[in-house]
Amino acid sequence: MEMIWQGIIAAIHLLLTGDPEVIDITLLTLKISITGTLISLLIGIPFGTPLALKPFPGRRFVLSVVNTGMGLPPVVVGLWVSIFLWRSGPFGFLNIMYTPTAIIIAQAIIASPIIAALTCAALQQTDPKLRLQIRALGANRLQYTWLLLKEVRFSLLAAIIAGFGAIVSEIGASMAVGGNIKGQTRVLTTATVLEVSKGNFDIVIALSIILCLLAYRATLGLTLLQQKQQGGP
Repeated sequence: MEMIWQGIIAAIHLLLTGDPEVIDITLLTLKISITGTLISLLIGIPFGTPLALKPFPGRRFVLSVVNTGMGLPPVVVGLWVSIFLWRSGPFGFLNIMYTPTAIIIAQAIIASPIIAALTCAALQQTDPKLRLQIRALGANRLQYTWLLLKEVRFSLLAAIIAGFGAIVSEIGASMAVGGNIKGQTRVLTTATVLEVSKGNFDIVIALSIILCLLAYRATLGLTLLQQKQQGGP
C-alpha cells in the first residue's frame, strides 16, 4: 500500500508542478493517438460501409478477416510496419522509422479494423424497412449511404471510442517502430515500461494514473457527445 500511495503522491506532484518531460510525453501521446484515430476513421468507415451494404463474392471471407483484425496483436503490427519502414524495406527511403509518423501508421493499422468492423455491424443492424423507405424516396447512392450512417451515428461514436482506446493503451507497436526515444517517440505506455525496468515503481504508478486520466478524459468527451445526441441525461 505504501508503494501505491507514493505513486499517487508522485502523480499529483508531477501534475501540479508541470514536469516538462511528463507534459511533453503526455502531449505527444495525445497528438499521436488523436491523429491515428482520425486516420483510422478515414480508412475504417469507408471500408466498413460497402462491406455492410453491397453484397459481393467473398464478402464473408473479407468480413472474417476484418473481424480477426479487431484482435490483431499490436506487436505483430509493429513487426510488419518496421519491416516495411526499415532501411532495406520497401518504404525505407521515407526515413520515418523511429519517428512519431511511424507510430501513427502502426496505430492507425491497429484501429482501422476495429472501426471498420463496428461500422459494418451497425449498418447491418439497420431496419430493412428503413432502407426500402429511403430508396422509395428517390435517394441516390450517396444520399442513401449518408442517411444510413446518420442513423447509426451513435454506434459510430462507440466505434471511435473503441478505436481510440485501442490506440492510446497499446505498447507493442509503439515500442517496435518508435524505439522509445526520449524527446522524440517516448509516449506514456513506453515510458511506463522503461520505468518498470528501472524499478521506479512510484513513477510507474504516476505515469499509469496520468495515462488512465488521459484516456478517461478523451473518451468522456465522446461519451457526453453520444449521450447528448441521444437526448440522455
